[in-house]
Amino acid sequence: MGKSALLEYAVQTASAAYVLRGTGVETEVELPFAALHLLLRPALDRLGTLPAPQTAALRGAFGLAPMGQADKFLVGLATLSLLAELAEDRPLLVVVDDAQWVDEASAAALLFAARRLQSEGIAVLIAARDEPSFPTNGLPELRLGELGREDAESLLSAELPSELRESVLAEAGGNPLALVELSKAADQGELDIAGPLPLTDRLQAAFAGQLDRLPEPTRRILAVAAAEDSGSLSIVLTAAPTLGIPADALEPAELTGLVKVTGGVIRFRHPLLRSAAYQMISSSQRRLIHHALAGAVSGDRRAWHLALAATGPDDQVADALEESAERAGARLGYAAMATAYERSAQLSEDQRQIARRLVAAATAASEAGQFARAVALSDRAERLTGDPAMLARLARVRSAAAFSEGSSRHSARILIDGAALVAEIDPESAANMLMTASRDIWPTGDAPFTTEAASALDRLGLPADDPRPDLARGLADIYVRNLESGFPLVSDFLRRPPPEDVESQLAVSAHPVFVAGRLDLAVSLSTGLAAQCRAEGRIRLLPAVLDYLAYSQLLAGRHRDARTSAEEGLRLAYDTGDQHPATSLLAWLAAVEGDEQRCRPLAEEGLRLALRHQLPVAGLLSTWALAMLDLTQGRDQAALDRLLARPRGSSHFATRVVVDEVEAAVRLGTPECVRESLALFERWTALSGEAWALALVARCHGILHDSEEDFLRALDWHKLAPQPYEQARTQLAYGEWLRRRRRKAEARPHLRAANEAFDRLGARPWADRAAAELRASGEATPTRRRADPGSVLTAQELQVVRLAATGATNRDIAAHLLLSPRTIGQHLYKAFPKLGISSRTELARLELDRL
Repeated sequence: MGKSALLEYAVQTASAAYVLRGTGVETEVELPFAALHLLLRPALDRLGTLPAPQTAALRGAFGLAPMGQADKFLVGLATLSLLAELAEDRPLLVVVDDAQWVDEASAAALLFAARRLQSEGIAVLIAARDEPSFPTNGLPELRLGELGREDAESLLSAELPSELRESVLAEAGGNPLALVELSKAADQGELDIAGPLPLTDRLQAAFAGQLDRLPEPTRRILAVAAAEDSGSLSIVLTAAPTLGIPADALEPAELTGLVKVTGGVIRFRHPLLRSAAYQMISSSQRRLIHHALAGAVSGDRRAWHLALAATGPDDQVADALEESAERAGARLGYAAMATAYERSAQLSEDQRQIARRLVAAATAASEAGQFARAVALSDRAERLTGDPAMLARLARVRSAAAFSEGSSRHSARILIDGAALVAEIDPESAANMLMTASRDIWPTGDAPFTTEAASALDRLGLPADDPRPDLARGLADIYVRNLESGFPLVSDFLRRPPPEDVESQLAVSAHPVFVAGRLDLAVSLSTGLAAQCRAEGRIRLLPAVLDYLAYSQLLAGRHRDARTSAEEGLRLAYDTGDQHPATSLLAWLAAVEGDEQRCRPLAEEGLRLALRHQLPVAGLLSTWALAMLDLTQGRDQAALDRLLARPRGSSHFATRVVVDEVEAAVRLGTPECVRESLALFERWTALSGEAWALALVARCHGILHDSEEDFLRALDWHKLAPQPYEQARTQLAYGEWLRRRRRKAEARPHLRAANEAFDRLGARPWADRAAAELRASGEATPTRRRADPGSVLTAQELQVVRLAATGATNRDIAAHLLLSPRTIGQHLYKAFPKLGISSRTELARLELDRL
């Protein structure tokens, strides 16, 4: 099926359809969210029905109001909500044709909305060429092949002589448009099909032949229409008289069907026809046309038309383009911002101005995720300036590009060197760069880098009350196992109030909280960060925040909450194009549940990611997951081998796995191989004073030394820091110890409690092990506990039900979970029968805190 037939079929099967056609032509103009505005224009009267942050985001994107702090993905969510509003009454089809010409900001918003579709009654069909490419972000693709012989022949002109049919069929290669247009051109003797032209050039030549038959004023007004990407009839007719074109010049093109005027917009029959109309005039004529159009428009469009009319440097036009770039950036159109700044640099005379604008273009390209372009712009800027501040900005751009390519060490090296450039003139910027380097270095396992970053921070001479130098030095000391020096510094930092803004908390506070193992603070901090991101529409940051939240919930023993947060974070990571999707935590949960089929691919993906980005420490959780899987399946030697081969470190991340290392080693009769790891964990625990850590150390000693006193001490510590999973592991270990000493009656309560806790957590292998021990102690096999209502719900259904129980409306819940109200209603529709209820009012009688 050809593209046209596919689009026609899709439109016919929908009750309502919104069609967006690409309007691109090679004029280098890109206005942020222009395509999205064109698509959603018929629905803008419903903007007021959206949640306030989403309304503000769309109004800001379309230049109707200031943008505020929203990110581009909030615009995508607002797009989803607005489309869902349109689909309330009947199914909706969104058709995006020639998507390769859609501006980057619109494409990002549309793709985010498309990936979040669930139960809205909306279908999105996107048609795009291979070149230039369109980023599908993992959406299902159908590649259209050439038409078969019979279908191809049916599209040929009936008047085409038989001697030309085979030539046209061969040249067209099964392309429907080529078959129609080349056959017309060949039939009229206007196309030489013997030459080696690419197909697109042949089609453009075919369209040019049709244009050649038009009167000269008509060709000129079509060139004006092609140069004005909005297609506005009023703008074209305003510019035409200044070029000596009569008002009725467009009529012949309309009568031949080359263009159609509807709703005050001139639409070409095909984008290649528009391109042909623009390309067939000389460069001097194009400049005259753009100059005339500049007099018919204002704002960004005026700046761009003046730029395209310029023949050399022009500071006034360069200034206007810079203002356009800043307006694009204020609307989160960073790709358009980069383009405007780059063209502004080209029109500048002063070398310092050129360099400054190229630096701004590189920064904007980096923000847009166009890292190759950002590096190329940085190279051009670097050759023109020796200014330390500019070079430091370029270092941040290059660092982001290196990190995106998987080179954390190179990224950190660039930041440390860049900070040195501005250490004297801008110590605050230098400190921020060094703190970023310090954070990014940690998972690489490169101790010298952490020390270098900390030393550089010390030399900045920051105010005495600035905590960052002490924090960096403390983290570096902990990294090299100088715990007694480093831990007090990190602990002092954590006693300070955290920064107010989300990005600063992520950059500075979140990491040391986990290094120090402050799980209570980790849960409260990450919960607050997630709520703040949702309230402020900071969707770009949510995947990382949800990863932090899931990990803190996991370690607190809230496995179901951890899975919910991790799955939401993973979905968002994919939907936002995040290059670092976190799968390892889900792998660990699958291992605890004995689900090898889920665990192994998730863990292996985490290890591949860690290897690709040279982050050995980041692969620790995946290694631990595979070791846990081995442990639950009785493969003690494999588990121990994995854990002994793990990256070594002295933070909470590295020491936390020691308890499983100890259990595997003791079961294998090789306790001596873990004594060094345990000694480090003991030092870490003594300095942290955390009750959960003291419980785990005591359990390790109980297992290693057959010490009942240590088992009892562990259970006492657990009471001060409840962690259901770890407490159950301790109860199981102590119960096994008691049963082996024939103290069966004493063992049963501990084994029973462990079995029930594991059963609640879904930790099937551990529950089975506790049940087997209970039977060995003389108690009948325990009856399976009736499943919690929440255990029958999917992670997303559980989130929806919990929020609904608070009295939140579907619209409120949709805004919170970045979905549409209709999808929320569908989740409740599915969840209620599973919970044995039929209405929201019945949610109150459920124990939702246990769901």
